[in-house]
Amino acid sequence: MEALIPQIAQLLNQTLSPDSKIVHAATEALDRLSLFPDFPFSLISIASGGENQGQRIAAATYLKNFTRRNMNGDSPSSKASKEFRSCLVLTLLQVEPAVLKVLVEAFRIIVVAEFVKENSWPELVPELRSVIQSSNCINGGAQSQWNTINALTVLHAIIRPFQYFLNPKVAKEPVPPQLEQIAKEILVPLLAIFHHFVEKALSMRGKMEMESERILLIICKCMYFSVRSHMPSTLAPLLPSFCRDLFGILGSLSFDGTSTLEDGYLLRLKTGKRSMLIFCALVTRHRKYSDKLMPDITNCVSKIVKHSTNISKLDFLSERIVSLAFDVISHILETGPGWRLVSPHFSSLLDSAIFPALAMNEKDILEWEEDVDEYIRKNLPSDIEEVSGWKEDLFTARKSAINLLGVIAISKGPPVVTSSNSSAKASSKRKKVHFVCTCAHLWTINYISGGSIASELTMWMLLAWRIYYGVLMAYGSLQDFLKERNPGYTTTLVRTRVLPLYSLSMGLPYLVATANWVLGELASCLPQEMSADIYSSLLKALAIGDMGDISCYPVRASAAGAIAALLENDYLPPEWLPLLQVVVSRIDNEDDNESSVLFMLLSTVVEAGNENVAVHIPFIISSLVGAISKRIPPILEPWPQVVERGFAALAAMAQTWEDSVPEEFEQNDSSEKWRSGWATIARTFSALLQQAWLTPIQATEGEVSHTLPPPSCIDDASTLLRSIMRSVTETNVILELKILELLKVWADLIADWHAWEEMEDLSIFDSIREVVNLHTKFELKHFIVREMPSPPAPPVPQRSVIEGIGAFVSEAILQYPSATWRACSCVHLLLHVPNFSFETEGVKQSLVFTFTKEAFSHFRDIRFKPGALWKPLLLAISSCYLCYPDIVERILEKDEDKGFTVWASALGYISTSSFEPGLSAESEIKLIVMTLVKVIERLLGIIGDPGSGLLRDCFVSLMEAAIRLKEVQEEEEDEDDGAEAIDDADEETDDDNDEDSEDDEREETEEEFLDRYAKEALALENGMVVEEGDVEDQDQELELGMLDDFDLQRDVLSLIERHHVVLIQGQTLPPQLITGFLNIFPKYSLFFQHSR
Repeated sequence: MEALIPQIAQLLNQTLSPDSKIVHAATEALDRLSLFPDFPFSLISIASGGENQGQRIAAATYLKNFTRRNMNGDSPSSKASKEFRSCLVLTLLQVEPAVLKVLVEAFRIIVVAEFVKENSWPELVPELRSVIQSSNCINGGAQSQWNTINALTVLHAIIRPFQYFLNPKVAKEPVPPQLEQIAKEILVPLLAIFHHFVEKALSMRGKMEMESERILLIICKCMYFSVRSHMPSTLAPLLPSFCRDLFGILGSLSFDGTSTLEDGYLLRLKTGKRSMLIFCALVTRHRKYSDKLMPDITNCVSKIVKHSTNISKLDFLSERIVSLAFDVISHILETGPGWRLVSPHFSSLLDSAIFPALAMNEKDILEWEEDVDEYIRKNLPSDIEEVSGWKEDLFTARKSAINLLGVIAISKGPPVVTSSNSSAKASSKRKKVHFVCTCAHLWTINYISGGSIASELTMWMLLAWRIYYGVLMAYGSLQDFLKERNPGYTTTLVRTRVLPLYSLSMGLPYLVATANWVLGELASCLPQEMSADIYSSLLKALAIGDMGDISCYPVRASAAGAIAALLENDYLPPEWLPLLQVVVSRIDNEDDNESSVLFMLLSTVVEAGNENVAVHIPFIISSLVGAISKRIPPILEPWPQVVERGFAALAAMAQTWEDSVPEEFEQNDSSEKWRSGWATIARTFSALLQQAWLTPIQATEGEVSHTLPPPSCIDDASTLLRSIMRSVTETNVILELKILELLKVWADLIADWHAWEEMEDLSIFDSIREVVNLHTKFELKHFIVREMPSPPAPPVPQRSVIEGIGAFVSEAILQYPSATWRACSCVHLLLHVPNFSFETEGVKQSLVFTFTKEAFSHFRDIRFKPGALWKPLLLAISSCYLCYPDIVERILEKDEDKGFTVWASALGYISTSSFEPGLSAESEIKLIVMTLVKVIERLLGIIGDPGSGLLRDCFVSLMEAAIRLKEVQEEEEDEDDGAEAIDDADEETDDDNDEDSEDDEREETEEEFLDRYAKEALALENGMVVEEGDVEDQDQELELGMLDDFDLQRDVLSLIERHHVVLIQGQTLPPQLITGFLNIFPKYSLFFQHSR
């Protein structure tokens, strides 16, 4: 080890170099040295005694990554040795804080693998207990080699994994024995030390010791992780005294906005925040223990929420504590004892805590002016804006106060079943709650209901507007409350308290933006008769311009969010054209963020409007494409967000247009409008895709570059391309729209696309089907035949369109289940629908080779877990086998010993009735029958023993599949005759079920929720979960092209006629199967006489 240390230290120094080549070379050298057994020990030695902090942190970082790589796996080599574990823990207890922060991550990886999951580190807890007891801050001042903070950091790393339930397959998971041991041996004695440190910290008024504050914070974190999900038995009796210490810490905090965030006080604030999280965990998870503590917890947090009057002066952490205090009250209020505690103080809470938090303050105005996006994220959130960044910074006191007000509004208290006098008291309480729920109206400003607005902003009016801002925020919390009220109540509230703001010459942007948000929040309970007034007001807000130096972007963004919320709740406008006109007119502006929001709104409008919007699409499409094309980068780089959302909006428009076009055009003026409109849309889409795909790959001197454009928006762009192809009615249109050129680039893009987990891919598969259909109609040039580049380029043929598609499909076969289903369906389409000539057989053979190899590779991974995914993979190989059986057989035998037998056996199994989900589509069964006929013929030629089990199994499967195919064909004929009557009956049944479901609907209990998720987890582990969307993929008919002409009786009868001696007389077949087969095919009875 000593020999390695200097070399490793030098390489670690090189990894800190600004030169990327030096860093890369040093990293490769370290990777080679990592194979030596002493390598991790050398890293630990450098991390603790390196020549400088940079080198020590680099060693700790490399050790973390090294540990992560080597701890993944089940092999013995992935286990950390006892010597390494001891050495790492010893170092953790002594290193400096900067190194400790990184090195503890490596320790946590080992803890999870060996202590939490396997419980194979028995000495860890006793030894850590001994270290903590003898550490420098706890052993009474004696000299110690152990650092208390380091030791507690190690404890924190050990406890942290236990904050979550570890076994989702168990509905009620018991406390893990490791956590019980930690609580008994370390946490219980540590709480006594915690109490001592709290008393010491509170006695030092105005002074704070960094070390003591850090110890308090770490112990609080450990306790939080211990009780967040579980409750160790030894901790429960100590909760009252522990909570009293937390009350003391919270009581020492200042919320007047005058405290400076010095290091010690910052740690105290973090401890206060953690205390609030502990209260939340106790109230929500451990009612058995928290009910007795609830009065004291309520008293503590009630004092804190009243500091919301100073919210504009508070730093982030102080505001977060106030926010959590509101959350604790909300959780308390949802319990019976808590409701009785809090309900007498509703009015006080509203006056002194909730409404001060809701009212507008100086911080809001400053954020509006300096960071408008932050203002919107915090105060006007909507689904139309994607939340990004650190999520906790959105948990403001205002949001928590709004949530608490909503809880108060719908709270009814615990059920009361007592005497008449008690019932009268309960009724009185209900009336009081009702009064409190509607007390927001007391804050309504008189000028809203009538009268003129002063032209100048007086101080009184500014105060009034800030208060009314809080009133509007309060309205936004009453969604659930208003659902239970008469619709007329909501009508009055919106008409008299919200809509008048829009008639005030839009001179109050802060209030109008909040009013927009309120309408969006109340979308699910707005009466339909107000639709015209509401949309008129929101459109006015959406079209508002900036007011001098005051940006009105929050007004427009919140209006867009409100309109989107209304549409998603099926609250539709009386007219669609005005809405489209406003959105389209504002979408081409200089602000990319605003255009991005409007494109998202447009997508929602188009999807909600359907045919009502479709008629306008040809007239607005050019303006939208113009706005997008200006923002497409001229160089080969990823597109900005506004372009991506623009393409998403165009894709929604393309889909809506296709869904709205009549299936059969009639020769009249209406059909001509549809044709003309589709032609306009196709030309516009083609021009945009040409700019996006063809222009960037043109070199400056006119030579074509072989660099592909960025794969941005490939799914949405595929939708546009599909729409273009569907519009084609004549060959000249293909040339005019440059469809072939676009298809070449598109095929290359999807061939090199690997973002399976990040992006949607459904439209790509739909476009594959469309391009095959287009080729079938018009024989596209270079669809199958490779194009030879023009001189002076090297005479190397470029990839054809179908080869690019094949590369995409072959990779999709290996991806997530839905992609596998879709890709396998494309295998049949690509092999059987196009007409391959003798010259293009090589392309078809290449496709068969690739598809077989990838499908069999995926099947081998799941072969020991029979499930739904077997079917598409085995059927894909079947299609390949029907094309080139010799090629397929060679691949199967090469990839696995007796691979052909493995595949044939599995194919036979999925053909039987014992396979779930079974074969349902006629095309699937037809493909199975054809393949089994060919497999049986192959087995008859290579098997010398007529009694071969594989031959018998395949023939039995063939008989079952033939019976099933005949039954399905007959069922389809019967279904066509009775479909209309069944539909009418279903409509009546659905109406009855809808009425019944409203009565039967009830909220799921916690026990039912946990039990359901335990079953889901077990099914997931067993590979039995069907992903969303997979069911639709499973039910699709396969495109078999000319194979659809398969004659069941002709081919099966021919096989039996030629080989009945071996297949029937030489085998023992199930009598029931023979009977069923002959009932369907009586012509075959002659061959089965000796088997009955």
